[in-house]
Amino acid sequence: MHNAFAFVGGDSGAWRILSVTPERGEALATASHLDVVPAAAAPAGRAKSWSLIGQISNLRYATRDEVTTLRSRQEGLGRPEARRAALIPIRKSPDWWALAQDERRAIFEDQSHHTAVGLDYLPHVARQLYHCRDLGQPFDFLTWFEYAPEHADRFEELVARLRLTQEWRFVEREVDIRLERP
Repeated sequence: MHNAFAFVGGDSGAWRILSVTPERGEALATASHLDVVPAAAAPAGRAKSWSLIGQISNLRYATRDEVTTLRSRQEGLGRPEARRAALIPIRKSPDWWALAQDERRAIFEDQSHHTAVGLDYLPHVARQLYHCRDLGQPFDFLTWFEYAPEHADRFEELVARLRLTQEWRFVEREVDIRLERP
Protein backbone atom coordinates (compact mmCIF):
# COMPACT_ATOMS: atom_id res chain seq x y z
CA MET A 1 0.00 0.00 0.00
CA HIS A 2 1.65 3.17 -1.20
CA ASN A 3 1.21 6.16 1.13
CA ALA A 4 -0.24 3.91 3.85
CA PHE A 5 0.48 4.68 7.48
CA ALA A 6 -0.15 2.87 10.74
CA PHE A 7 -1.31 4.78 13.80
CA VAL A 8 -0.19 2.53 16.63
CA GLY A 9 -1.47 3.04 20.17
CA GLY A 10 0.61 1.37 22.86
CA ASP A 11 3.04 1.95 25.70
CA SER A 12 5.64 3.77 23.58
CA GLY A 13 5.69 6.19 20.69
CA ALA A 14 6.60 9.71 19.60
CA TRP A 15 3.30 11.18 20.83
CA ARG A 16 1.94 11.01 24.41
CA ILE A 17 -1.81 10.46 24.51
CA LEU A 18 -3.53 13.12 26.61
CA SER A 19 -7.09 11.85 26.19
CA VAL A 20 -9.26 9.42 24.26
CA THR A 21 -12.91 10.47 24.02
CA PRO A 22 -15.53 8.39 22.23
CA GLU A 23 -17.71 11.09 20.66
CA ARG A 24 -20.00 8.50 19.03
CA GLY A 25 -19.86 4.74 19.34
CA GLU A 26 -17.31 2.69 21.18
CA ALA A 27 -13.89 3.89 22.31
CA LEU A 28 -10.50 2.41 21.55
CA ALA A 29 -8.49 0.41 24.08
CA THR A 30 -6.37 2.35 26.54
CA ALA A 31 -2.91 3.38 25.39
CA SER A 32 -0.41 5.92 26.73
CA HIS A 33 1.44 6.72 23.49
CA LEU A 34 0.97 6.82 19.74
CA ASP A 35 3.38 6.27 16.90
CA VAL A 36 2.71 7.11 13.25
CA VAL A 37 4.80 4.96 10.93
CA PRO A 38 4.66 3.76 7.33
CA ALA A 39 2.33 0.75 7.37
CA ALA A 40 4.98 -1.49 5.82
CA ALA A 41 7.40 -0.56 8.62
CA ALA A 42 4.99 -1.16 11.52
CA PRO A 43 6.72 -3.67 13.78
CA ALA A 44 4.64 -6.85 13.93
CA GLY A 45 5.81 -8.06 17.33
CA ARG A 46 5.49 -4.76 19.16
CA ALA A 47 3.15 -4.61 22.14
CA LYS A 48 0.21 -2.45 21.16
CA SER A 49 -3.30 -1.65 22.28
CA TRP A 50 -4.55 -0.92 18.77
CA SER A 51 -3.37 -0.11 15.28
CA LEU A 52 -5.27 1.79 12.60
CA ILE A 53 -4.12 1.89 9.00
CA GLY A 54 -4.99 4.58 6.49
CA GLN A 55 -3.62 5.81 3.21
CA ILE A 56 -3.24 9.22 1.69
CA SER A 57 -5.37 9.56 -1.40
CA ASN A 58 -6.58 12.28 -3.73
CA LEU A 59 -8.75 15.06 -2.32
CA ARG A 60 -12.35 14.08 -2.85
CA TYR A 61 -15.36 16.39 -3.09
CA ALA A 62 -13.01 19.34 -3.76
CA THR A 63 -13.01 21.54 -6.84
CA ARG A 64 -9.77 22.67 -8.52
CA ASP A 65 -10.11 26.14 -6.96
CA GLU A 66 -10.62 24.63 -3.49
CA VAL A 67 -7.59 22.34 -3.88
CA THR A 68 -5.43 25.25 -5.05
CA THR A 69 -6.54 27.43 -2.14
CA LEU A 70 -6.00 24.66 0.43
CA ARG A 71 -2.52 23.91 -0.86
CA SER A 72 -1.53 27.58 -0.89
CA ARG A 73 -2.59 28.17 2.73
CA GLN A 74 -1.82 24.94 4.59
CA GLU A 75 1.58 24.44 6.10
CA GLY A 76 3.12 21.00 6.28
CA LEU A 77 2.99 18.49 9.09
CA GLY A 78 5.95 18.00 11.39
CA ARG A 79 6.56 21.68 12.13
CA PRO A 80 8.70 21.99 15.30
CA GLU A 81 6.22 24.34 16.99
CA ALA A 82 3.28 21.98 16.35
CA ARG A 83 3.67 19.94 19.53
CA ARG A 84 -0.04 19.16 19.83
CA ALA A 85 -2.00 16.82 17.62
CA ALA A 86 -5.35 15.11 17.32
CA LEU A 87 -6.20 11.84 15.66
CA ILE A 88 -9.92 11.62 14.96
CA PRO A 89 -11.00 8.33 13.39
CA ILE A 90 -14.48 8.53 11.85
CA ARG A 91 -16.90 6.01 10.37
CA LYS A 92 -19.89 7.27 8.44
CA SER A 93 -23.26 5.55 8.25
CA PRO A 94 -24.48 3.26 5.46
CA ASP A 95 -26.89 6.08 4.52
CA TRP A 96 -23.87 8.28 3.66
CA TRP A 97 -22.32 5.62 1.46
CA ALA A 98 -25.66 4.95 -0.27
CA LEU A 99 -25.62 8.52 -1.60
CA ALA A 100 -24.16 9.27 -5.02
CA GLN A 101 -20.89 11.21 -5.11
CA ASP A 102 -22.63 14.44 -6.15
CA GLU A 103 -25.10 14.07 -3.27
CA ARG A 104 -22.23 13.61 -0.80
CA ARG A 105 -20.47 16.64 -2.31
CA ALA A 106 -23.63 18.72 -1.86
CA ILE A 107 -23.83 17.82 1.83
CA PHE A 108 -20.06 18.14 2.36
CA GLU A 109 -19.68 21.56 0.71
CA ASP A 110 -22.96 23.18 -0.29
CA GLN A 111 -24.66 22.52 3.07
CA SER A 112 -21.79 21.96 5.53
CA HIS A 113 -19.14 24.22 3.94
CA HIS A 114 -16.45 21.79 5.14
CA THR A 115 -13.59 23.27 3.11
CA ALA A 116 -14.53 26.88 3.90
CA VAL A 117 -14.65 26.09 7.62
CA GLY A 118 -11.24 24.44 7.46
CA LEU A 119 -9.75 27.40 5.58
CA ASP A 120 -10.65 29.68 8.49
CA TYR A 121 -8.05 27.84 10.62
CA LEU A 122 -5.15 27.70 8.18
CA PRO A 123 -2.20 27.91 8.48
CA HIS A 124 -2.34 27.42 12.26
CA VAL A 125 -3.97 23.97 12.12
CA ALA A 126 -2.42 21.58 9.61
CA ARG A 127 -4.26 18.41 8.66
CA GLN A 128 -3.98 15.23 6.66
CA LEU A 129 -6.81 12.86 5.81
CA TYR A 130 -6.13 9.12 5.57
CA HIS A 131 -8.68 6.89 3.84
CA CYS A 132 -9.28 3.44 5.29
CA ARG A 133 -12.80 2.40 4.26
CA ASP A 134 -11.47 0.06 1.56
CA LEU A 135 -8.69 -1.35 3.77
CA GLY A 136 -10.91 -3.43 6.06
CA GLN A 137 -10.41 -1.01 8.96
CA PRO A 138 -13.00 -0.18 11.65
CA PHE A 139 -13.16 3.45 10.45
CA ASP A 140 -13.63 5.12 7.06
CA PHE A 141 -11.22 8.00 7.71
CA LEU A 142 -8.38 8.90 10.04
CA THR A 143 -8.08 12.66 10.34
CA TRP A 144 -4.75 13.90 11.68
CA PHE A 145 -4.32 17.49 12.89
CA GLU A 146 -1.19 19.25 14.18
CA TYR A 147 -0.98 22.65 15.84
CA ALA A 148 1.08 24.69 18.30
CA PRO A 149 -0.16 24.74 21.92
CA GLU A 150 -1.06 28.43 21.58
CA HIS A 151 -3.53 27.49 18.81
CA ALA A 152 -5.37 24.85 20.85
CA ASP A 153 -8.43 27.10 21.26
CA ARG A 154 -8.62 27.62 17.50
CA PHE A 155 -8.48 23.86 16.98
CA GLU A 156 -11.31 23.32 19.50
CA GLU A 157 -13.39 25.91 17.63
CA LEU A 158 -12.72 24.17 14.30
CA VAL A 159 -13.83 20.78 15.62
CA ALA A 160 -16.92 22.24 17.28
CA ARG A 161 -17.96 23.97 14.06
CA LEU A 162 -17.53 20.83 11.98
CA ARG A 163 -19.53 18.72 14.44
CA LEU A 164 -22.49 21.08 14.02
CA THR A 165 -22.71 20.56 10.25
CA GLN A 166 -25.19 18.52 8.25
CA GLU A 167 -22.34 16.21 7.26
CA TRP A 168 -21.77 15.15 10.88
CA ARG A 169 -25.29 13.72 11.08
CA PHE A 170 -23.90 10.83 9.03
CA VAL A 171 -21.09 10.04 11.50
CA GLU A 172 -21.87 6.85 13.41
CA ARG A 173 -18.52 6.34 15.14
CA GLU A 174 -15.97 8.95 16.14
CA VAL A 175 -13.12 8.80 18.64
CA ASP A 176 -11.24 11.98 19.54
CA ILE A 177 -7.62 11.31 20.54
CA ARG A 178 -5.56 14.28 21.77
CA LEU A 179 -1.78 14.09 21.77
CA GLU A 180 1.36 15.95 22.74
CA ARG A 181 5.02 15.53 21.86
CA PRO A 182 8.02 16.89 23.73
